Amino acid sequence: MNDEDRNTQSTNKGNDKESETRLMGAERLVGNDVCNENGESLGNIKEIMLDTNTGNVCYAVLSFGGILGIGSKLFAVPWNRLKLDAERKYFVLNVDKDRLKNAPGFDKNHWPDMGDKSWENQMHSYYAATK
Repeated sequence: MNDEDRNTQSTNKGNDKESETRLMGAERLVGNDVCNENGESLGNIKEIMLDTNTGNVCYAVLSFGGILGIGSKLFAVPWNRLKLDAERKYFVLNVDKDRLKNAPGFDKNHWPDMGDKSWENQMHSYYAATK
């Protein structure tokens, strides 16, 4: 289903921006840009990680660095640290570029065990995120 079909079939028919962006398909979120509050690019969303027991979105996996995706590092950022800027059409992560460069990350072939509680605690602590 393309965006046009999805928009005409939406049950979320409010007229304000919050209503238009409150519920979105995960496919539509992947590929979105992420910037910090200064508008500096921090990469884009490569994957959305869901807790299959609760149905909650837990992490956005961001790609940052490298050239044309080569040499880029992946980061799992707690979902509640991202805010959608609907006017600018990107997500905002309130973190400095240098902090993200030094964040615990991984490469596309060696993903962490995101179900591991110590890893989860480390990510939430690093990004000062609530659980």
